[in-house]
Order: sequence, then structure tokens, then C-alpha cells
Amino acid sequence: MAFEGLRVLALESRRSEEMARLIANNGGVATAAPSMREVPLESNAEALVFAADLLEGRFDLVIFLTGVGTRTLTRVVETAYPRERFVEALRRVPVVARGPKPVAALRELGVPIALAVPEPNTWRELLAALDQERGRLPLEGRRVAVQEYGVSNPELLAGLAARGARVTRVPVYQWALPEDTAPLRSGIEALARREFDVILLTTSIQVTHLFQVAGEMGLAASVRESLGQMVIGSIGPTTTEALRDHGLSPDLEPSHPKMGLLVKETADAASAILAAKRAAATPQIR
Repeated sequence: MAFEGLRVLALESRRSEEMARLIANNGGVATAAPSMREVPLESNAEALVFAADLLEGRFDLVIFLTGVGTRTLTRVVETAYPRERFVEALRRVPVVARGPKPVAALRELGVPIALAVPEPNTWRELLAALDQERGRLPLEGRRVAVQEYGVSNPELLAGLAARGARVTRVPVYQWALPEDTAPLRSGIEALARREFDVILLTTSIQVTHLFQVAGEMGLAASVRESLGQMVIGSIGPTTTEALRDHGLSPDLEPSHPKMGLLVKETADAASAILAAKRAAATPQIR
């Protein structure tokens, strides 16, 4: 029971119940404050234009960034074209998958993968992998489509363009705040009152929405200060970058970017990290 009764805030949405169970199984007192929801774009015009261009052979490389986005894009395309035609068109071009989730989605479709990006699967590893394979997968002058995942990645797009690619964004879905933000707002108020010991973050959008809503409530500074005295567990580098954008650093990233490992490894280390942080924050009496 490694958390030893520590109070743990989780901002996970889709798997919030599973996250709460994992925290409880590791001895923590869990509070779930869902921070986001997936919303299909009201207009899928970009996705359908991409599909039409792909079917006409107008792309030289297609990059898939997420499994959910890959599956959603397929469903959107099926509203206008048979799935078989879409799959056949993908088979005619090299396909890059950013990590294991798009790999799995593409294998479900039967689409060969020319390049699978290694962990931790950020845009940096994606560009580095393309650089290593530039003889086989050149970018100079090539037409490259990028399936996006909620928010655009300007660093990735700029990196591709700097290598000579002609980039087309394919936004498929976006992230929004939950329809009911009461649990998130309640969690933010409790954060500001320093009622948590640990926070677990599984995507960068959770960080963005946490500070967006905290700002609207006038509590952003209090939340930032409180987080500085807590144990912060980050699923991986992209989430860590979002934290650093707000002047924070995680205390732990798991050995692999998996939710179960995030909970277990944070639980194992949390008490020692928290004790060290609080000792450092306590004024020494001389």
C-alpha cells in the first residue's frame, strides 16, 4: 500500500474509474476530477478533402499521431467513400505511426507501417526517426499529411517544413472541457486549499485545462504554488512540457508511458518525495 493514505488527485476523464481503482489499490485516497472530453469536429471538411486527395494520389507520406484519431478519421472518411478504397489508398503511400496506439489502429485496417516511432513517442522522436530514414523516406519536396490529435503541434509542423516537406494538417477531433465542470472546479478549489498530496497527469491537455479553469476562477497562482509542494506524476515528455510551460516540473515519469505504471511507480516513490519537498519548504530554526 505504497501511497500510505496520501490524497491523490487524478484528472483522467475517459478512464477515471479505472484510475481511481488503481490509486485505491495502491493505498491512496483518490479524487477524480475529469478535465476533458473528446469532441468530433462539427465540420469534417479537412478530413474529407484529405481523403479525396489521398484517393487521387496527391500525398507522398501520411503520419498518424494517435490511435483514436486514426479510427475517427476512418469513420469520417466512410461517410463519403468505402473503407476499402481508403485502405487501398493508404497502402499505396508510406505510413508513419507515432507510437503503439496508431500502430494498433493501422494494423486493424491492414495498412502496412513504413516507420513506427520509438518511445517516448514525442514529435522529437518522430523527426529524429524520419531523419534516420531520410534515404528511404525523404521529405524534401514531398507532400506530407499529418493526422492531428486535438491541438496542433507547431514544432512538428515546423520541423517537417524545415526539412522541405509540403505539409497538410488533418484535424480529426478536438478536446473540450467536460460538459459538467463541477468536479474539476471542486478539485481546483481543493488544490488551492492544499488538500492534496499527489497529482497524476496522463495527457498535456489536462494541464492546459487545469490552468484554464483555475485562471477563470482566479486561482491559477494558488494552484501553481500548491502543486509546487505536491508530488507530480507525469505520464511522459509531452505532459511534462506542458507542466514546464506553467513553471512546474514533474517529480516522476514512469518507466513506460502507461497509466498503471504511472500510478504504481508514483505510489512507490511518493512518500519519500513528499517528505523531502516539505522538509525543504520548512524554515529551519537556528
